[in-house]
Amino acid sequence: MKAIKNTNNGTNNAPTLRIDINYNTCDELPAFSSGPKGNDKEKHEAIAKAGFKGIQDGDPELCKALGLELTAHARINQVGDLDELMPKWKQGNYNCASIHLGWGMESDAEIDNLVSYVLKISEKYDFPIYIETHRATITQDLWRTVELTKRFPEVRFNGDFSHWYTGQEMVYGGIENKWDYIQPVFNRVRFMHGRIGNPGSIQVDVKDKNAEYVQHFKEMWKRSFLGFLKSANPGDYICFTIELLKAEIYYERTIFNQDGEEIEEGDRWQQALLYKKIIEECWDSAQKEF
Repeated sequence: MKAIKNTNNGTNNAPTLRIDINYNTCDELPAFSSGPKGNDKEKHEAIAKAGFKGIQDGDPELCKALGLELTAHARINQVGDLDELMPKWKQGNYNCASIHLGWGMESDAEIDNLVSYVLKISEKYDFPIYIETHRATITQDLWRTVELTKRFPEVRFNGDFSHWYTGQEMVYGGIENKWDYIQPVFNRVRFMHGRIGNPGSIQVDVKDKNAEYVQHFKEMWKRSFLGFLKSANPGDYICFTIELLKAEIYYERTIFNQDGEEIEEGDRWQQALLYKKIIEECWDSAQKEF
């Protein structure tokens, strides 16, 4: 079966990194945040001004007007769920899509049926679709995902590693052997959701770039970059999309301020800007190592 094509920037340059942001990172930012809190136009303008190259789940018209790239996102529960979405994504000038596939309770046969469907429709429309490593999906655990790469070596992933790092408590029993175990996944990552968690919380406010859990994420991101670089063609790029989600849906942690009010732990917008710097450092490190 033909592999999913990586997105291509239309040039003959060396493979590159593109840093995007998921639009929900700007959703209901707290009053103390320095990020955009206006209408969609003002938010899209602030994202462009901050140097992000694209938006996942952004407004197609606003992205076009501002020269921003556009990526899609969806939950796919069964064969056929992409049939109506694919023409819309192609017509809307989306670059690619990341998906939550299945609920994680499927048999191997059901998983194979879903993945085969995704690969076939991706090839039919010449449109990259990246399966997210995510809780409550077919990729919710390390073992099943590695086994999936054996049956479908052409599969490509959105590495959303906070779900594994916290949900599978990767540090328990030594994280280094788990990195080696999931190397087949790192080799197939072509899109990433940027979020850092610790062993107990899926999204934490990064105050120290040298904290152990931050270093763990940097290592996973670098391994993914190296996997991309080893197989990339001229003009290909890997998309790193920062996705920091609000407390209302149980991602951002909350604390109580001096007035006894429960507020988000940190400024998700400032964190996004910090992530941008961290990921650029990871990319530079991967290029030197490669």
